[in-house]
Amino acid sequence: MSLADRVVVIIGGGSGIGFEVARRAADAGARVFLGGRTAATLEAAAEKIGAQWHVVDNTDQDSLAEFFGAVPRVDHLFTPGASYTTGPMRELSDEDAASPFVTKFWGQYHAVKHAAPKLSRDGSVVLMSGAASVRPPGPAPAYIACNAAIEGLGRGLAVELAPVRVNVVAPGTIDGNLWSQRPSDVREASFAQYRSDTVLHRVGNESEVAEAVLYLFGATFTTGSTLYPDGGYSFR
Repeated sequence: MSLADRVVVIIGGGSGIGFEVARRAADAGARVFLGGRTAATLEAAAEKIGAQWHVVDNTDQDSLAEFFGAVPRVDHLFTPGASYTTGPMRELSDEDAASPFVTKFWGQYHAVKHAAPKLSRDGSVVLMSGAASVRPPGPAPAYIACNAAIEGLGRGLAVELAPVRVNVVAPGTIDGNLWSQRPSDVREASFAQYRSDTVLHRVGNESEVAEAVLYLFGATFTTGSTLYPDGGYSFR
């Protein structure tokens, strides 16, 4: 499926994987709309690729309604934007433990809910989970459960929104914007462990996840599926 003249909406498109998907979609001729929480980040990203942008908070349904009210239609929606805390059940506050569900699960749920009236019948939605859903990397049960719930959400929405296709992308550890913000010693230790745990013995990059998302945009006979660009982490 060509992206030329299609409307691609990305919540969390100002940086990281979301921006890489936006850049590739724009290069393919799509009309791209970026959403996120930080105006300066969105403005800079939009200027680079010729996109439109609007600040949106995916934990606020009024904000989501306003955002999608400014979009003419939605041919493809990708929703990677989220901010949360992870850690062991016995150490996290209930508020921190709930944070993945607040922004990553309910944030994506409500984004799709507000996008639904504008979704093209031949369009698609790609949700974001993570390979931790099927192979927990450590003690972070709420985060792991959230990712698994998103994959279930994708299957449920695929039934309800058909013929719109709904799929999920579940990356492993990716060397990119997110990890660049963490201390170098933490990053290198995590990368070393991940290399050991995968079949391909390396971490991924944002471009590789973007390729998976764009594949799902165009995979016209695929719905309700989860794709794991994780180097073989999830099944080893």
